[in-house]
Amino acid sequence: MGARQVGKTTLFDSLTHGMEGVLSLNCDNYDDRADLENKSSTELRNLIGNHRVVIIDEAQRVHNIGLTLKMMADLKVNAQILVTGSSSFVLANEINEPATGRIIEYQLFPLSLGELFSHTSQREEHRLLEQRMLYGMYPDVVTHPEDARRTLTDLANNYLYRDLLEYRGVKKPEVLQKLVRALALQVGSEVSYNELSRLIGIDKETVESYIDLLEKCFVVFRLPAYSRNLRTEIKRGRKVYFYDNGIRNALISNFAPLEMRNDVGMLWENLMVSERVKRNAYCRNYAQMFFWRTTQQQEIDLIEEKDGQLEAYEFKWKNKDVKLPKTFVESYPGTPLNVINPGNYADFVSV
Repeated sequence: MGARQVGKTTLFDSLTHGMEGVLSLNCDNYDDRADLENKSSTELRNLIGNHRVVIIDEAQRVHNIGLTLKMMADLKVNAQILVTGSSSFVLANEINEPATGRIIEYQLFPLSLGELFSHTSQREEHRLLEQRMLYGMYPDVVTHPEDARRTLTDLANNYLYRDLLEYRGVKKPEVLQKLVRALALQVGSEVSYNELSRLIGIDKETVESYIDLLEKCFVVFRLPAYSRNLRTEIKRGRKVYFYDNGIRNALISNFAPLEMRNDVGMLWENLMVSERVKRNAYCRNYAQMFFWRTTQQQEIDLIEEKDGQLEAYEFKWKNKDVKLPKTFVESYPGTPLNVINPGNYADFVSV
């Protein structure tokens, strides 16, 4: 699963290139959807036939796709079923119950810095760091940088919400657009549902519901606050980040160079946190990610907890000395602090 245009179809095409016996079904097409909807096990067996691999692309568009996949698995045919979906809120709900134990799930992101290190080099990617901070790493943006702004504007306007706007819970697309723009301007800051509610003119519950849908559609993700119930710790806060810097900048129509911006720190933090999410997912690193803040505004950008051990990270565009807040040191003694800046980020994001 992953956002539209991150390369899911291309990945499966590359895996099956030159292979015989591949059946590809694109469920954006009515005819291919019809081959999968409301079919008996006999009809599905006949559809699979002697194919070694069956690719079902954009599966979230198939009604009752979970039941169809369960039936395919239960046939025990000698075929691998590869499925893509661009909206987890539909696909996961459809498949989790009927296909439990029959599905291996992966998430595909825009290209990661770790992948690009392997494709070019760390030195080359460091040279392009400003471009990555401004335009992000959707595959089309990386391979056709001359068209990056047009590509991202098209993505933000036409593809980003396609599945979400078809969902019955979203009634006012203009409200959704105001919300994502507001979130884009608050990257790295603690998000207040009450404040967003007043700003946009909708109730707090709708704000929370829409952010949840944006997360399930792979536009944004949330970091919860870390707390072990110390009196001064923020316990229910949330930060919202974008999976891709380029999408964030397209939403606010700002691709100005770094020296002309006042949000460079936000861009750096969003890039590093999103890259860490990709890195942890691809490396099967099951660390939980949080931010930490107190009511006295002491803050740490990122806390990772794995096997009961904590590690703290601060993200600084300019190389600065940083110390852990005294309250944190007293509460969580021995926690190491890592300051991530343009001179040392490679290990932090490498796959």
